Parts: sequence; C-alpha cells; structure tokens
Amino acid sequence: MTILLLNGPNLNLLGTREPDIYGNVSMDDFLGSLKDEFTEHSILYFQSNIEGEIINRLQQTDYDAVIINPGAFTHYSYAIADCLKNINLPKIEVHISNIYKREEFRQKSVTAAHTYGVLSGFGLQGYRLAILSLLK
Repeated sequence: MTILLLNGPNLNLLGTREPDIYGNVSMDDFLGSLKDEFTEHSILYFQSNIEGEIINRLQQTDYDAVIINPGAFTHYSYAIADCLKNINLPKIEVHISNIYKREEFRQKSVTAAHTYGVLSGFGLQGYRLAILSLLK
C-alpha cells in the first residue's frame, strides 16, 4: 500500500514549534522511524503552507490512502474539505494535539466529515495509529 502523509501549515516546524504542545521530535526524524517500521509499504510525504498546493497534491493519484493533518486549514478550508470529499480512497485526519482541549476555534474541523475518522491528541503517534488503522 502507498500512503500519502500530508501536513498543512507550520508542521515543517515540528521539533521547534511550541514543544510543550507538539513535542521536540522533527517530522523528518519521525517520518524516518515510520518508514523503518512499515518497510513493506510506501509512505509518501508532503507538507505545504499553501492551501492550493495541498489540494493539487491530494488530486494526484499515486497513493492508495491519505493521512492528513491540515493544521490551521482544518478549521476553515472548505476547498480542502471539498477536495477530500471527492477522493474515493481511505482518508484519516490526524492532529498532534487534542484539538478539543485547545481554543474554541480549534475545536471545529470542516475537513473531518470527509475522512473515515480523526485521531487527535496522541502526539506524533497519531500518524502511526492511522497507518495501522489503514492496514487493517
């Protein structure tokens, strides 16, 4: 299986951005550990701070499933939500922090309704749990 792991704005700063919320492990380091663990599968990675680039990447068809952390786009990007709605593949939304323990505006996801499920608050392990879910 080929899994597209897609991150939205500021997730390229993992490891240095608000470590009390997001931890101190970089996405590159964590991605390496995922690829080492799931060697029989291909994990593609894409991160962008630009909404249109995320949509363009989602519309490519070189993957079997997607794990998306839309970052701030979670709360207002109807364009990404519409794109997810029209992708007929397994999709899981992941949030590193528990969005339901954060500011009120962060507790609403316009993208979640177009995914199979949401993992929130498990730190980076949420990505691992999403992969395990997709493989079952």
